[in-house]
Amino acid sequence: MQTIRLDALQLKLHHRVLDLGCGQGRHALAAYWFGAAQQVVAVDINPQDLAIAFARKGDFPQPDLTKACDFLRADGMQLPFADATFDVVICSEVLEHLVHYEKMLGEIQRVCKSGGQLAVSVPRWWPERICWWLSREYYQVDGGHVRIFRSGALRRQITEHGFDFRMQHWAHALHVPYWWLRCMFWSKGAEFAPVRWYHRLLVWDLLQQPYLTRSLDFLLNPFMGKSVVLYFIKDRIDD
Repeated sequence: MQTIRLDALQLKLHHRVLDLGCGQGRHALAAYWFGAAQQVVAVDINPQDLAIAFARKGDFPQPDLTKACDFLRADGMQLPFADATFDVVICSEVLEHLVHYEKMLGEIQRVCKSGGQLAVSVPRWWPERICWWLSREYYQVDGGHVRIFRSGALRRQITEHGFDFRMQHWAHALHVPYWWLRCMFWSKGAEFAPVRWYHRLLVWDLLQQPYLTRSLDFLLNPFMGKSVVLYFIKDRIDD
């Protein structure tokens, strides 16, 4: 399940891509398998997630012997890379977990090349606010969400770090009812029948990609997409 659209990043063979806060590797591996970039570096602080991501690397044949996808445990507040290392930085569903997220924005600015691209996604404000209203446990679990972003405010903060805003879209509208159900019945767990049935629907939709649900998701995303996705260019030089 990809939140960041790789086609919007227009990856090139010479690009080096950083997936910051990669989790279990969905964007890093998609860029490796299906993108044109020569090198993908996936960074996370959670060793269990990194182990899962690395294991998934073998799910498809290696696309090209000249391409690489490396996994590294590191703190996103203090990245072990030189300045201006990466052509593309992906940071998907990460900032909402961080108390001092501005430090990560500073590191992103440092390691991204001039003219490089940044793609950031966070939960959309109003569906997330309903989740918080329905369940305290939703955001009070270890590693849970510590803030809710308004996209306009986040966009301004990122531009203050030297990035020019390019475009935005929304994603995963069909996932919103699942999380509302999960929060509504949090004490009953993920195996509670309505929650379990809706999760099965989402898995079926992900694997089968039927026209009906894909079209419904596309039509609903501008109104209730669970994630907002923002794209930027660093220090853009106009023609």
